[in-house]
Amino acid sequence: MYYTYILKSQKTGKYYIGYTNNLEQRIAKHNQGHSTATKSGVPWELIWFHGFKVKRDAIKLEKALKRFKNKSIIESIVEGTYSIKGLF
Repeated sequence: MYYTYILKSQKTGKYYIGYTNNLEQRIAKHNQGHSTATKSGVPWELIWFHGFKVKRDAIKLEKALKRFKNKSIIESIVEGTYSIKGLF
């Protein structure tokens, strides 16, 4: 199983979007400071994820979500008021 996920920094309030095949391990790596992109935001909290059987679909959704520069759209996705259908 592959996952596209959204993390929120408890320190800065910023969001991070990624994909992985092991959510628990990946979040632990983010919170241990192993990722340059997320090191400054530790601790991170998983606030949303979507599972896929196929890796390319997880990557496609990750890229689509990263194109959204508007924080309110990401928050709408997390709240479930914005449909991700058609993004992958």
